[in-house]
Amino acid sequence: MYAPSMWTTLKLIGLLALCYGAIIVWMYFSQRGMIYLPRQALVATPDEIGLPFEDVRLTNRLGTEIHGWWLPVEHPRFTLLFSHGNGGNISHRLESLRIFHDLGLNVLIYDYSGYGQSHGEPGETATQADARAAWDWLVENRKVSPDSIILFGRSLGGAVATALTAELAETHATLPAGLILESTFTSVPDMGASLYPWLPVRYLARYQYDSETALSALDVPALFLHSRDDDVVPYTLGHRLFTRYKGRKSFAELQGDHNTGFLETGQSYAGALDSFLATLAQ
Repeated sequence: MYAPSMWTTLKLIGLLALCYGAIIVWMYFSQRGMIYLPRQALVATPDEIGLPFEDVRLTNRLGTEIHGWWLPVEHPRFTLLFSHGNGGNISHRLESLRIFHDLGLNVLIYDYSGYGQSHGEPGETATQADARAAWDWLVENRKVSPDSIILFGRSLGGAVATALTAELAETHATLPAGLILESTFTSVPDMGASLYPWLPVRYLARYQYDSETALSALDVPALFLHSRDDDVVPYTLGHRLFTRYKGRKSFAELQGDHNTGFLETGQSYAGALDSFLATLAQ
């Protein structure tokens, strides 16, 4: 008398398992589109906010042409290599360029492969090659001393900047003067597990961006910034990256959400950056 009910239950379980499996397959193959959100059209240029700049064309070690902007200042305190987040392109970072300019920094900001006017397609190997090409351009073309360069990475860019620092250390190259990691994460698998705890994300991850491991072998002065109200990258991941780093470090808490926290924090944000620059200059 219970057979029909049992059969219905088994069918329901089978349907749920099929749906769960379909979600896993979708998750596995859609990761690139979830991680990289490029836009090709540039919506503005630095001269629209009164900042002189130079268009820069680089070629990374994969043979891909990369586009960036070089924004010099007179008597720079340091030179900042800017690795941006996973969305948009360099033209969406004018507010940050203004802040860095006012702090007395030369800035090289570049677009990853497949972003803005950069050719190719984004990927973990590609972003690492893009960052190294930008570093080499500063050191080899602009003759900027490596120990006067600060690597800045926001969100995904924090992982890119960290990977670049680790690569320089592995090749026994001169390391940057400092590292600024804003609103970033420990690794992509950690991010996925936080966002989708009901999925076996760690087994599905095709991208790693393992900043926690990369930082474990480094001793570069580092400033970490994160907001408790970050709606994209959990504060716990950003703060864990800070607490587990064994090098010289400091932490500044931002206010506001993931994309506008540095603006909502206001003068305190620029103040934290200025204090960090001052310690590097000592």
